[in-house]
Amino acid sequence: MRSFVSTKASRFTESVIREMTRLAAKHGAINLAQGFPDFAAPAELKQAACDAINRDINQYAITWGSKNLRDALSKKYADFNGMAADPETMITVTCGATEGMIASLLATIDPGDEIIIFEPFYENYGPDTILSGAKPTFVRLHGAGFEIDEKELKRAITKKTRGVIINTPNNPTGKVFSRAELELIASLCRRHDLCAYTDEVYEHIVYDGAKHISIATLDGMAERTVTVSALSKTFSVTGWRLGTVIAPPRMTAAIRKVHDFLTVGAPHPLQEAAAQLLKKSREILPALAAEYQERREEFFKGLDAAGLKSAGKPQGAYYVMTDISDFGFKTDVAFSRWLVEEIGVAGVPGSSFYSNPRDGYGQIRFCFPKKLETLREAARRLASPAMRKRRRS
Repeated sequence: MRSFVSTKASRFTESVIREMTRLAAKHGAINLAQGFPDFAAPAELKQAACDAINRDINQYAITWGSKNLRDALSKKYADFNGMAADPETMITVTCGATEGMIASLLATIDPGDEIIIFEPFYENYGPDTILSGAKPTFVRLHGAGFEIDEKELKRAITKKTRGVIINTPNNPTGKVFSRAELELIASLCRRHDLCAYTDEVYEHIVYDGAKHISIATLDGMAERTVTVSALSKTFSVTGWRLGTVIAPPRMTAAIRKVHDFLTVGAPHPLQEAAAQLLKKSREILPALAAEYQERREEFFKGLDAAGLKSAGKPQGAYYVMTDISDFGFKTDVAFSRWLVEEIGVAGVPGSSFYSNPRDGYGQIRFCFPKKLETLREAARRLASPAMRKRRRS
């Protein structure tokens, strides 16, 4: 009997991040694995969603997004990103940035094409590329600053290369790509006629003077960039699944077709609620980074006390990759499972962020979009005698 499993589906595993969430729930662990808050979403946003439902905005929106939300997004991108995004021809609302990225790749690349992915990488990008029929080509980020090696990047480009995926601020490292790095990538995109697919879901969460730059704003890049983002992380509503894709009209037309047949559209009342809050972006967004910076500082106190080393505090997003080599486990998976079951804290094995799992055996990723009391309790557990006993002196 046939297996009835496609070759594509057998080339990648289920999400390790979501698996760790299930294990955290099973063992009553604090979930520092999957990047979602344990604090309330803005009351005003929740009320706006209730109001939209009560006004019977409960049927399909326009497939590529309600007009109110696309208009609000267009203004937000102009004000904060310096991007001109026509709401009628350049903006698509998707079911999260996850769908935004896969819809964009399916719409713009062909089987046999090659896509460059920087690693360590967010786990979806490899499967997204495979499902699109393309080949992922991985380029390592080096050192404590997770920097690009220009020669390595240039060597990775072949006649089959069609694009490069950039995630800034970055998951899992917290890196914010500098203007110089983005200019390098842009120059190669122009020279080799490549598309930049940029995942910017953490664009408003940056620290210590770091500045988020959308590569679409660089010279010659607006016509060859797909900018993917979401309202889920910004407004602490990851379950709402509201993603956005900004692209030139010709690419947007293709992305909208794919999006239509993948999901039809995102939830209409939630789009209307988000549109209302986006109108207050100038009041809300500037405070977001400061709130997360407080959580970052609290979390790093716990990491230091537990002897979990890192390459430094993240410049953006809310993740940190830590070194677990002092704890005597052969693999990151073994450490992660022990941490959940015995210590009561969940992280993500570092191997899930590398094309060669062995490269991540000595690492684990934690996230900190949590209440301060949650982070303090996680710190207490990480400082337990069992952790100290496992740690090599």
